[in-house]
Amino acid sequence: MSNIPFLLVADGPSAFGVDSYQWVSLAMLILIGVFIWKKVPGLVTGGLDSKIEEIKKQLDEAKNLRAEAEKLRDEYAAKIAGAEKDAEAMMEGAQREADAILVKAEADSEAMVARRKRMAEDKIAAAEREAIAGVRATAVDAASNASRILIAEKHSADADKALADEVIGSL
Repeated sequence: MSNIPFLLVADGPSAFGVDSYQWVSLAMLILIGVFIWKKVPGLVTGGLDSKIEEIKKQLDEAKNLRAEAEKLRDEYAAKIAGAEKDAEAMMEGAQREADAILVKAEADSEAMVARRKRMAEDKIAAAEREAIAGVRATAVDAASNASRILIAEKHSADADKALADEVIGSL
């Protein structure tokens, strides 16, 4: 062997006049020829193409799923916004109802107080009338009793006869 490192020198065994490196080159040419004859590159590229198509399908499916997810997200965001608006409207409606109930309760309580006051005044007036009537009845009873006593003491049978004649004469 010589001292030149990258130069091939035919010092090794040979067969049919062909050196070992030439046999390796010939084997490589035959192998590449068989690959081409059996269409191995087409099979490899066909396999790669099918793999590429499968990956494209998966990417398209992923894009579709993402679009659906975004659509659902937007739909639910709109639903949440609508629900918030509905809740706000419900709260405002409830507040208005509560205010109306409070106003009605105040008006009802004022009317009830006025009605109770009027009833109390009516009872007081009735009690006053009853007391006045009682006092009058007592005064009438006292006056009639006093009259009876006075008449009995100062009235005689002769006065009765004159009184009876006077009444009969006026008829």
